[in-house]
Amino acid sequence: MAWRCSGSSNEELIDNLKDSGIISNERVISAMKSVDRKYYTSSPYIDSPQSIGYGATISAPHMHGYALEYLADYLKPGNKVLDVGSGSGYLTACMAAMVAPEGKAVGIEHVPQLAEMSNKNINKSNLDPSIKKSIKIICGDGRLGYKEDSPYDCMQVFKISFLHVGAASPVEPKMILDQLKSPGRLFIPVGDYSQEILMYTKDSSGKITKEPLMGVIYVPLTDLDQQISK
Repeated sequence: MAWRCSGSSNEELIDNLKDSGIISNERVISAMKSVDRKYYTSSPYIDSPQSIGYGATISAPHMHGYALEYLADYLKPGNKVLDVGSGSGYLTACMAAMVAPEGKAVGIEHVPQLAEMSNKNINKSNLDPSIKKSIKIICGDGRLGYKEDSPYDCMQVFKISFLHVGAASPVEPKMILDQLKSPGRLFIPVGDYSQEILMYTKDSSGKITKEPLMGVIYVPLTDLDQQISK
């Protein structure tokens, strides 16, 4: 079902994701409709992964939908989020649409050309200015997280923040988890050849629980030289 969500426009694509049961949260639907994929990839409304150059891909729309849906309760105005492996900037923009105007969505990408591309994509898009101001794109090694804006937490006492990682990590991401404030949540594909989406939840006391969600195939988190040499 997930791979049958392609549409002829951004709105039709998102409606198909909704009709398939992948997304149901109205804030997720609104955010995805406000961020037109045509600014972030060459075949924007096809529900499949696509190359964006430099050995990187943008995930299929249904995977972005799953990420936003599972984390919707943590993406509220005023929250702070880190998107590791932000690629062309699409998911970072969707997250910003959900945390703006008071919050911040930080995207970190280790390929300089992609970080530059994502800034250009965001700047030329039709995003509301308040959403654009909530986005920060960094060029750096996402496997280390991004300490400058850490810990990634709420801006109000009862609001929670999380990190999203858009590439597969072969081991448990301890360094990233350390930058997640209590309470918080991490959505990440983990594994080498056999991968699965794991959802880590850190409670207010710092206790971490791990829940497997689904099997996936993602581009692995790699060194820059290994990625661009492909």
